[in-house]
Amino acid sequence: MPDRLTSLDLTFLKAESPATPMHVGTVDIFEPPVHGPGLAEGFDYESLVALIRDRIAYVPRYRQRVQQIPGRFAGPVWVDDEEFDITFHVRRSALPRPGTHAQLLELVARIMSRRLDRARPLWEMYLVEGLQGDRFAIIAKSHQALVDGNSTVDIGQVVLDATAHPKDTPTDTWQPEHPPSALELLAGVFADATRNPTAVLELARAELAGLTGSTSVREVLGGVVGSLVAQRHAQESSLHVKTSGQRRFTTVQTDLEDYRTIRAAHGGTVNDVILAVVAGAFRSWMMTRGEGVGPTRSVRAVVPVSIRDDEDEEPTSLGSRVIASAVNLPIGENSPVMRLHQISYQTKVHKDTGRAVSARSLVGIAGFAPTTLHALAARVATTTVRPIDDVVITNVPGPQFPLYAQGAPMLASYPVVPLMPGQGLSVGVTSYDGKVYYGLNADRTAMPDLAVFAQCVTDALDELLDTTRGSRNRASRGRKKPRGTTKKAGS
Repeated sequence: MPDRLTSLDLTFLKAESPATPMHVGTVDIFEPPVHGPGLAEGFDYESLVALIRDRIAYVPRYRQRVQQIPGRFAGPVWVDDEEFDITFHVRRSALPRPGTHAQLLELVARIMSRRLDRARPLWEMYLVEGLQGDRFAIIAKSHQALVDGNSTVDIGQVVLDATAHPKDTPTDTWQPEHPPSALELLAGVFADATRNPTAVLELARAELAGLTGSTSVREVLGGVVGSLVAQRHAQESSLHVKTSGQRRFTTVQTDLEDYRTIRAAHGGTVNDVILAVVAGAFRSWMMTRGEGVGPTRSVRAVVPVSIRDDEDEEPTSLGSRVIASAVNLPIGENSPVMRLHQISYQTKVHKDTGRAVSARSLVGIAGFAPTTLHALAARVATTTVRPIDDVVITNVPGPQFPLYAQGAPMLASYPVVPLMPGQGLSVGVTSYDGKVYYGLNADRTAMPDLAVFAQCVTDALDELLDTTRGSRNRASRGRKKPRGTTKKAGS
């Protein structure tokens, strides 16, 4: 029998509305492939379609659609899409040459504002040509019901290789299975009820709630749908809005070495420094809006954290979990160093448990890539965010070496984290190949000044860097000159 959607998967489908599409995305920017023996001569739409066709066998869920149960008294199931058309999901777009980064961001915002077609497999991918310097972008989005990290990873990771030479893939002989009949679907419900009656009852209750509204699935989300608008934070904030169906998207690119410098000078982790940068950005941005940032003011962030299931267990694609951690960003604190120390103190609680997975371990997890980890983080955030939470921040470490798509080197990767109902901004962060990339997804109506917030991120990083200059100079003066060397004039 086909796999049944879990109660969590069903929650994402029920929570989706025109104002809150429940998909997570990525924006990857590439250079054309390098010419050479055994390398691709170029990259175009046909190349992307062929690449997906070769690799989609690794993610079979991406050829399946959601099938409802007759009467809807039980949860739906995943069935093969007999009319699967890869060219429907892999699409082509172009910017007027030479396309600017701002034009790309506007296209991303429009693509991410649209919900996925429920009658088909719940994903899309766009090749965007015409960027400056003969570059191109790949925009991918997958529904949160699709990527669970166990049976399904995000398709964005299977199209990337660690070298410019694409890996060999086995011949795909997939043939769709005929969808089960209504009688077979009902028989499957009774079989599941015999094996696990509690799970089936929970699914049926959730399905019934979506139809009657009597016991809403919103309660499964902790009152997230619609309640964030009605129940505001104790302090009025620009981050709590009436979410519209349209988005703005912008990006920030920074150097990973800057975060390491700050960490070396003030302690903590790179993740702590990133959160401190975001806290500084919120402080400056709210001040530009004329909002009060008194000494006790904070922004409550939901920050998903990957943990070990067992203390002796090594993190693997199936052995690590993602949980939600609440961090109060102290935007009322004037000193950037004190903001960092206060955040480090909060995050240290998770490290002291011995269960938090280090960034180095995350990068080495077999079968995981930043795209999948962001999807898992978004799933956790969706189900745990509460009315008092202001923003979701996902921070995923990526490989510190270049990745390739059919020989084309990836220059940048920006996550797109979905908005929760009533929230005006989500922040996704990925470190990759010596850089730290911020993807800022915002409600279009509520945040017309998203570019100002992006500039505040850069300014907050510079502010923290300025505090390390004295320590760097002291360290430099403390180094002993090697024996037998003299400083030459003009050197």
